[in-house]
Amino acid sequence: MKSYREELWFEVKTRRAYLNITGEVQSIIDKSGIREGLCLVNAMHITASVYINDDEPGLLKDYDDFLERLAPHEPISQYRHNQTGEDNGDAHIKRQLMGREVVVAITNGKLDFGPWEQIFYGEFDGRRRKRALVKVIGE
Repeated sequence: MKSYREELWFEVKTRRAYLNITGEVQSIIDKSGIREGLCLVNAMHITASVYINDDEPGLLKDYDDFLERLAPHEPISQYRHNQTGEDNGDAHIKRQLMGREVVVAITNGKLDFGPWEQIFYGEFDGRRRKRALVKVIGE
């Protein structure tokens, strides 16, 4: 068994964004040379997420609206976390709801998805550089 590790870096210009990173993850698998195994993708920041779903613009907007209803950014005074001088208490909650990581099977060197599945990086406190880890293990 072998493993391969690489990081993807992001710097979105907005507070929230949803980026389809499926192609980048597949490129890392291609570089790894692993044909059968597993691929872990996880956000390396506590205000970002990695998740799997459909790449449909209406759904992405629905996610954003839903998360903002559950954990609105403003007023920032509603979050005890923000009493530390931060303004991202909502981003921590949004990350918890969307999840930290995904694991996908690799079959014949390709991500082994169901219909319409794609990997996304969800950013909830953007405007600075952040990363996601891609770890590929197998043969």
